[in-house]
Amino acid sequence: MKENITLTDHVERFVAMKRKLGHRCTRDFWWPLLSFARFAQDRDETFIRSATAVEWSLTAGSQPLRIQNLHNVHRFARWLHAEDPRHEVPPRDALGRQSSHRARPHLISVPDIRKLLTAALAMPPADTIAPLTWHYLFGLIAVTGLRISEALSLTLNDITPDGLIIRDTKFGKSRMVALHPTARDALDRYLTARRKERTPDAHLFVITTGRPPSIGWAELAFRRLAEQTGIRKPGVSRGPTPHSLRHSFAVRSLERLAPDVDPSRHMLALSTYLGHAAFSSTYWYLEATPVLMRGIAEATERAFVSGGSDD
Repeated sequence: MKENITLTDHVERFVAMKRKLGHRCTRDFWWPLLSFARFAQDRDETFIRSATAVEWSLTAGSQPLRIQNLHNVHRFARWLHAEDPRHEVPPRDALGRQSSHRARPHLISVPDIRKLLTAALAMPPADTIAPLTWHYLFGLIAVTGLRISEALSLTLNDITPDGLIIRDTKFGKSRMVALHPTARDALDRYLTARRKERTPDAHLFVITTGRPPSIGWAELAFRRLAEQTGIRKPGVSRGPTPHSLRHSFAVRSLERLAPDVDPSRHMLALSTYLGHAAFSSTYWYLEATPVLMRGIAEATERAFVSGGSDD
């Protein structure tokens, strides 16, 4: 390997390698590493130094971000150290451990979803596509479990007789999402209004600008609707978000399992449908599914009473 290669060059190599392995590597992934590389190069360093990694990590504005940054550099350094031991590997947990605790999910009942969707139709500005967009955008997420980013990225060409084509997902893969006939009928009603919009933008969901709303704008609209309908308390920092619709969809699908359905097969199908990269991500929904948790507890108790039988 060339002796004059810089740390920023190494970052580019690292990101390219990750992408070849199937990782999407968004700006949130590569920008912190590039920032660290420039920080080290400003000190005329061509190899990773543990002290420099820790010093750079401490420049972040919050403790969780400092910990995350050091973890990212640790992974990057391990990769480089395997090529050249002159690169030091900073201690991963020098600034603390990353919390593995997930935020408490906020499940939304079907009646509350109906209230929210009804309220969306009265959103300003009246007599525009916007109220219909909020109504059908949040409605589609509620009945398909799409991520908000996936729903906003849909184009008119992504609607097919077989369902929705979800392109360029969180993990860089595409998948087909089937639609229930009632969901398809609702989508057709929105399409009638959407096709009247005079905009060259091909996105399915657009607002008065003729373009799709940003994720931040959609989250703000959802929050206003949730507060207006009493689903979320005004002024609190945490509460239901558009992702809560996705989570609620997954939980409902698990709660409604018929007694004769193999849960493991259903979980595999649900994981594929939701676009999870890891099966374990879908199993997390069990934590918020009282019916299944109660069933697991009862089965465990029966097995204990019967002496550990697998029946």
